Amino acid sequence: MKKNEGGKFFVGWGQADITPDEPVFVAGQFPARVSEGVLDPVTATALVLESRGGGFSDYAVMVSCDLVSIPDGLVNSVRAKVKENIPGINTERIFLNATHTHTGPECRTAPDELRFGGGNVSALCGLDLPVMDPVDYVDFAAERISGAIKQAWEKRAPGGVSFGLGHAVVGHNRRISYGDGSSRMYGKTNDENFSHVEGYEDHSLNVFGTWNIEGKLTGLVVNLASPSQVSESLYKISADYWHDTRKELRRRFGNELFILPQCSAAGDQSPHILFDKAAEKRMWDLAGRTQRQDIAVRIADGVESIINFMGKEIVKEPVFSFMHKKVELSRNFVTEKDLHEALKEADKFYREYERLKNEIEKDAEMRKKSGERLKRDNLSTDFASDDQVMEESDGRLRWYGPVTMNYRLYRRNMALKERFEIQKSKPLVPADIYLVRVGDMVFASNPFECYLDFGIQIKSRSKALQTFLVQLAGTGTYLPTRRSVEGGGYGSVAASNPVGYEGGRQLVEATLEGINSLFEKD
Repeated sequence: MKKNEGGKFFVGWGQADITPDEPVFVAGQFPARVSEGVLDPVTATALVLESRGGGFSDYAVMVSCDLVSIPDGLVNSVRAKVKENIPGINTERIFLNATHTHTGPECRTAPDELRFGGGNVSALCGLDLPVMDPVDYVDFAAERISGAIKQAWEKRAPGGVSFGLGHAVVGHNRRISYGDGSSRMYGKTNDENFSHVEGYEDHSLNVFGTWNIEGKLTGLVVNLASPSQVSESLYKISADYWHDTRKELRRRFGNELFILPQCSAAGDQSPHILFDKAAEKRMWDLAGRTQRQDIAVRIADGVESIINFMGKEIVKEPVFSFMHKKVELSRNFVTEKDLHEALKEADKFYREYERLKNEIEKDAEMRKKSGERLKRDNLSTDFASDDQVMEESDGRLRWYGPVTMNYRLYRRNMALKERFEIQKSKPLVPADIYLVRVGDMVFASNPFECYLDFGIQIKSRSKALQTFLVQLAGTGTYLPTRRSVEGGGYGSVAASNPVGYEGGRQLVEATLEGINSLFEKD
């Protein structure tokens, strides 16, 4: 890590459409979904920030993608293509983050340190489906993403930056606690045993703006604590509410504006409404908007409320530093009890998968049927309530839904066996943290769906005036708090967490150590 305190500051933006032109396996739910068209495009947006002075250049390349996560295979492919196309660039200074749309193409094709399993369509869902192989999609997306980076690199021009803090209610804590001490992801709040919502909510809207030498706004980094999963059960490709948000921001601030979304720590937050649902929907109807459009207006209102103040403090030569830290976090150990229960569940799901698969093979007409209703009592997890899984759809899975759901739940439980076998020889899990200081603010990434408490700990103790946390700059497994683990439920059980709450505390300390070292001389 080096620090440049003078010289000219350069900004470059690029964007690419990463929407596939053929059916793909849609990521984000246990039942498989084959895309049946494109509701709106998924994109990749690249931002290059560079400080020059005294014969020295320091830079960082940030890329946001409308995908569910950023697996190692995608990162490696992007870097390899960039290395071919941009001579001399240090590809280790490129980091990607996902918006966590549940209606983007599947890109998790190979195991990495945080995720077990992967592969082609058959390996991912237990059936041969008529879709573009995820391996081929990764190559397609990497080519487009590398193109966006090249565009941003070649369009670097002198400019300035500013930042500000607003608020927009988008994400809500999605873990519901009951009188017996248990918690459930998307638990029902109209249950007589409902006690409280488990955790805090963060409605901060962190905004970073770039300006050209004439003082015109050229791009925005918009950072908030909510994944983009309003339309998460659709069978169409979509960037979810970020598509509507881009449209609304460009309508207000210019059609040429670049917009780079970032999801702050929000492993236990989502945009789903868990109480006052009817009242919320009534207001959307009265306003003539969908929930996605309503979120877009809230975000744009928040940006508009601070953008003029940001324009009063444009810094043309900010202090700039980049840091890439590799840290090792304590593995969440799988106990004998965890393993026993997982193998029992795996056997149950595999037997049902085999039964359904045999039925399909015997009955060719099955492929023409719409499938079965996905019922909560068919699942051993509480990954979502029935109405959340099915919202904005016709309430039915396609013919391949039940069989693929059982296969993927089987694989999820079998992953615990792999972790049980590896944990004695590899008790630590490596993870990447990227830090970018720009003046008095800092971007700080992590690869997880990081529960909010950890994010607030980092923000509260950071020496930066404003800290933009960037989760899902990696594979995206859950990183839960102690209280969530004690409450149980999807997202906070062993199968969901290769790294547990002890690793979460280590991540906090490692991130703060890095951030504060960037400000130690101030």
